[in-house]
Amino acid sequence: MVLKNFVVFEGIDGAGTSTQIKKLVEAAPQKYIATAEPTTGETGRFLRRMLSGEFYVDEKTNAYLFAADRCEHIFGKGGVKELCDSGKIVVSDRYFFSSLAYQSVSCGLELPMLLNSPFPLPEYLFFFEINPEISLARVNNRNGHKEIYETLEKQKKIAALYEKVISMYEFDSSLRGEMKIIRLDATKSIKEISEEIRSSLREN
Repeated sequence: MVLKNFVVFEGIDGAGTSTQIKKLVEAAPQKYIATAEPTTGETGRFLRRMLSGEFYVDEKTNAYLFAADRCEHIFGKGGVKELCDSGKIVVSDRYFFSSLAYQSVSCGLELPMLLNSPFPLPEYLFFFEINPEISLARVNNRNGHKEIYETLEKQKKIAALYEKVISMYEFDSSLRGEMKIIRLDATKSIKEISEEIRSSLREN
């Protein structure tokens, strides 16, 4: 099932998804609502503490927690589905595609696929393509504590899994004409990428 008015930005750490969501919403705040995963809810806050390295959680447990946070994000009161059904356009920084890439590094693809199977597909999926060396250099230039996945070895594995996951959906004939997948060169300038995103949303 595709959820109309739902737009998702995906990419490895440092790809620029957060920057582009901010640009899109700032350009048309009356049209777009920004959101992100992990969420700002209780489960999401727990996940952000785990991602910061504050404590360790088994990767399978991690997969369940992300799915639980996502369930509330989509189906909870005032959540994505309710907003989209009311005509709002919701743009999310990450969705279940990131779980299929990140959690699969340690626990394989089967469990994340199973846990995320009940969630609707977005109407638009923008995939930010970038070399892990370049994206991690961006992360290293930020001020702040790095998250547990932000190492070159892990980012290379995650990038490969992202490609596998996105390609899987691209070649799924049952989705043709349903979810629109747009690949973006994340090494382009912020302005160029922003214009490509807005153009894609206007044209479809």
